Amino acid sequence: QVQLVESGGGLVQPGESLRLSCAASESIFRFNAMGWYRQAPGKQRELVASITNGDITKYADSVKGRFTISRDSGKNTVPLQMNSLKPEDTAVYYCNAYSASPRPYNYWGQGTQVTVSS
Repeated sequence: QVQLVESGGGLVQPGESLRLSCAASESIFRFNAMGWYRQAPGKQRELVASITNGDITKYADSVKGRFTISRDSGKNTVPLQMNSLKPEDTAVYYCNAYSASPRPYNYWGQGTQVTVSS
């Protein structure tokens, strides 16, 4: 059973930075894509950023230019660098791993809370 463990969340002030990390129990290169989603209270879970095995990245319009997703092969993690944080970035952030084979399946972590407040 694949396990994804998020870390790095916390409380920061507007304009500050945080670096989230997603550690996988299997090689991150085993998955077709990995990404970060977030869910704010009363809202649906939404894609924040994703990265494919071909290193193609995708970002939500609201975080473009502020967030950066990458893959750290040495640590087998998927970091999400978040800069210039805004109160509207407050949410629980979830790590996701997508595998297309042997059948399409999404794996999820338990989530880490990010709160941006003055």
